[in-house]
Amino acid sequence: MLKGAITALVTPFRDGNIDEAGLRKLIEFQIKNGIDGLVPCGTTGESATLTYEEHDRVIELTIEIAAGRVPVIAGTGSNSTSETILLTKHAKEAGADAALLITPYYNKPTQQGLYEHYKKVAEEVDIPIVLYNVPGRTSVNMLPETVARLSEIKNIVGVKEATGDLKQVSDIIEMAKKGFTVISGDDFTTLPLLAIGGSGVISVTSNVVPAEMTGMVRDYLEGRTKKALEAHYRLQALHRAMFIETNPIPVKTALYLTGMIEEEFRLPLVRMSEANRARLIATLKNYVGSPLRS
Repeated sequence: MLKGAITALVTPFRDGNIDEAGLRKLIEFQIKNGIDGLVPCGTTGESATLTYEEHDRVIELTIEIAAGRVPVIAGTGSNSTSETILLTKHAKEAGADAALLITPYYNKPTQQGLYEHYKKVAEEVDIPIVLYNVPGRTSVNMLPETVARLSEIKNIVGVKEATGDLKQVSDIIEMAKKGFTVISGDDFTTLPLLAIGGSGVISVTSNVVPAEMTGMVRDYLEGRTKKALEAHYRLQALHRAMFIETNPIPVKTALYLTGMIEEEFRLPLVRMSEANRARLIATLKNYVGSPLRS
């Protein structure tokens, strides 16, 4: 389940509402192009601005459309433990294969607070739980020692590591329970993380090029390291373009330009600047065969 290239899905909007047809189109595109899994309602899915009803609906739709063809790892984390439990219970009831739980943001809990938060959710909801560490978003770094403690809890099965710190990743793999999975939360560090024992990536870039991301990870895991390295460097410019402004602004813009979804965001996110849009278009032309929208 936590292996290969897994897409951190955007949430398409149309006229202020969830664009269900757009989400269906995107998911079918992902599965057709060999993606290994889907994550709805993560950071890339603008989960922070979804209502409870919208959050639940996006997860339900993703599970319904995927129809068991690939695993669905539902983003259900919050800065409130009780809210996290509520969202995670719904994901389990809806049929999600696992839940992805971001470290509580804004509160800045201690390491013991992080441990108690995840322990409580794991006790309350019997579903495989994937920890999500992204201090650039949350202002708190879950240390390897804390991850190792949490790995001893039966249904905490892995971590999405988005520090970009390969020493930290190495420490987690060394300290955690055998069989605990570490997956990259940064497209840029996917290949280096695989090289030190990781199992894949939860990717932003794969929204746009799922076949390429999946191919790179599979090539590495199946021993075609030279081919994987070539793909790593071929994708670097696109990875950079996906982060020239705050995620998910560039990736949603790219999906609009390729005809996949409408170009709509929720405030406080806004349309990208014309200068960065021009840079994105110039980059996309090297990866997308079909003509781009204006």
